Amino acid sequence: MLAKRSILARLLVVVMAGCAVLALPRPVVADATPDAQAYVKFYVVAAEYQGQPESLTEIARRFLGSGERSAEIYHLNTGRVQPDGGRLTDPGRLKAGWHLVLPWDAAGEGVRYGQLPAGPSPTPSPRRSGTARPEPDPEPRPSSPKPSPSRTSASPKPTGGGSAEKCTTTVTGSRSRSDWAQLRMAADSAWNLTRGNGVKVAVVDTGVDASLQQLSGRVAVGADVTVGNGRGDTDCFGTGTAMAGIIAADTSTGNTPVGLAPDATILPVRMVRASGNARPADAATAVEVAVSAGASVVALGSHVDLTDPAVLASVATALNHDVLVVAGAPTKPVSLPSPSERSGAGALLLTGGVGAGDQLAEEYLEGMVEVVAPGVDVASLGVGGGRVLSNTGTEFAVAFVAGQAALIRAAYPELTAAQVEERIRATADAVGGEQADPRYGSGMINPAASVSRPTQDNPVSSAQQEEGGSTGAAIFLVLILALAVGGGVVFAIRLRRR
Repeated sequence: MLAKRSILARLLVVVMAGCAVLALPRPVVADATPDAQAYVKFYVVAAEYQGQPESLTEIARRFLGSGERSAEIYHLNTGRVQPDGGRLTDPGRLKAGWHLVLPWDAAGEGVRYGQLPAGPSPTPSPRRSGTARPEPDPEPRPSSPKPSPSRTSASPKPTGGGSAEKCTTTVTGSRSRSDWAQLRMAADSAWNLTRGNGVKVAVVDTGVDASLQQLSGRVAVGADVTVGNGRGDTDCFGTGTAMAGIIAADTSTGNTPVGLAPDATILPVRMVRASGNARPADAATAVEVAVSAGASVVALGSHVDLTDPAVLASVATALNHDVLVVAGAPTKPVSLPSPSERSGAGALLLTGGVGAGDQLAEEYLEGMVEVVAPGVDVASLGVGGGRVLSNTGTEFAVAFVAGQAALIRAAYPELTAAQVEERIRATADAVGGEQADPRYGSGMINPAASVSRPTQDNPVSSAQQEEGGSTGAAIFLVLILALAVGGGVVFAIRLRRR
């Protein structure tokens, strides 16, 4: 099972690397019919559009932003039997009622998401610009698994609005806003040393809405492991986008909560299905995709169940590749993974969420919290326009720690993930006064201190001390030499005067 997931992970990375073509064509046998169990984005051809016959070029321009991408639609549909028995052979000749499978980044009114209808569809009315109504989505599969319980009971529920997909639930994030979390983190105090440049942070959750101005240029295409050839830079649920905003939101967009590491790159890996369901197998694959794609920090959302053996195996794989995996502290018993190879330098950092008054977001298992970060009433970005919402959940604390890890990895690239984890814990501020409360682990994270404060037995601090010692010794030798030369010159002058 693990080997199969590894193969799938590598295939997904190949897809991500080759995303000049954003949705790969699926080979179709000449007489094949669409897979009845496959969920795809598709469009039902109308009799005409704006008074003209429908064409692949116009459809590509309407839903993909470029007529040049008509070739992708053609390759996805060529040879496939249409409801009337016909086949697509000429890009310029389409028949009303045909079902065109679209790439996964297609968006716009008329784009449907679900299983392709088995029989012919009624011929849609001619479409006029700005008047088309969105088609209803097909009913979910009866065999769809029940939603897996979230580890974070306080997590906001998924919402629609961030992509062309329709979601089955709505967000509970509040529009009331408090920036206490960002103010307490004071990440800008670290930006004279590092802003996270060059560090790739994977967000394993619901995807990320890359269309938001505050995240512009900071989100990679990513992957959607639930479909195999999809991309992760859209989000119809919102939690992944909120996590990404906490990590890397732009600081120059006015009244937006700032991200801890605004120069880091977000790698969105979606493992939550459009119905809101999350399967452990998808979570395990998502972690392996993140590692294979080069993420050095992996932030796990609340849909990832660390108690599942497949997920634990994938996390162990990440630890073998010098990756820092940040996850929510467990609320139920779990056997934590460790590197399976002696050379494994990765680390798993368990995080608890707290509010402005240091109240815990959840009842975490005793002794399992290693550090805490803001996780109650946290302001971050919402999908669909980038409005600011207030969110509560352990996954948002995970995002703060992941942003801090990006700062450290950018400032000190020679540190291993395990050393980054130690630095985060060693520079945390104890919670509870002189008698630190063990419920908070090492305490509240301190991003600025973690990139500037020396820590005990820290290789970076030792190197800096060695460099400083070498420099001091060199200066001392130069001074001695200068004094010796100066003394010799004075002695010679005195001899001449005699």
